[in-house]
Amino acid sequence: MDALLPGPLVGDAWLAEHLGDQRLVILDATTELPSPRHDGDYRVASGRDAWHDAHIPGSRHADLTGDLSDHTAPHHFTVPAPEDLAAALTRLGVHDGTSVVVYDNGGGIWAARLWWMLRSISVPAAVLDGGWAGWLAAGHPTQSGPAAEVPAALPGLLTPVPLPGFWADITHADAVARGERPGALVCALPAAGFDGTAPTRYARRGHIPGSLSLPGRDLLDDAGRFLPRTELAARVSAVLQAQVSPVVLYCGGGISAAAVALALTLLGREDVTLYDGSLEEWAASERPLLVTARPPR
Repeated sequence: MDALLPGPLVGDAWLAEHLGDQRLVILDATTELPSPRHDGDYRVASGRDAWHDAHIPGSRHADLTGDLSDHTAPHHFTVPAPEDLAAALTRLGVHDGTSVVVYDNGGGIWAARLWWMLRSISVPAAVLDGGWAGWLAAGHPTQSGPAAEVPAALPGLLTPVPLPGFWADITHADAVARGERPGALVCALPAAGFDGTAPTRYARRGHIPGSLSLPGRDLLDDAGRFLPRTELAARVSAVLQAQVSPVVLYCGGGISAAAVALALTLLGREDVTLYDGSLEEWAASERPLLVTARPPR
């Protein structure tokens, strides 16, 4: 970690103390993705309006539906090429020498997605634990309305340094599923998305054969903060054996999977990769999906 950020997760009190620090860029990654009403019901929108209505002072909205995704790809939210990602981040004020704190109003999954993207090109970054809801609950200051528009970002250079092992493609995921490559496939969707009992946004319901279920939301407490380390480790170890490596995470579109990636990072695992296309890509292919009955609780 860099000298400014204490770790991959920061609390609201820490962020409140560092508001105005010129070395720190605060990004709101909120994105609107309602639950599907029926199979194939994919609706997504920028969270900029919500940011405009109220946000952490000095923050900028990072639009994951805009130039922080590769729109030449056949599925949503594909990570851009490192140079394109760096260019988009530069327009948000991220430069060499700055650190980034990301938050959202959606339980932290969008913030975790951007955090993973930032880390993949060596930008020091952290997620605000508890996000916007936690910030409000603690009584910290907010900005809203036209007067709250953040001044234009200062010019600067961001040099992307891509790191290996952050992203997996469909061929990699398929090889793990078939046992042709080592590792564990882990699905971060809720249980009903994993077993196929709930509607899906994608072409087909179900999960990749051989994958394990570790819902990202189950790693948070009722306030939307990550569970204490001991409890977090217990939740993870109940599903995932420590000796199985690497861990290939997926969900619907590589978003909830990033929250699990953050949880595993908090537990010290460094053998984590994210299948970026996830079920949106997999379900549109001819590869198999399993639909199973939810096990009794």
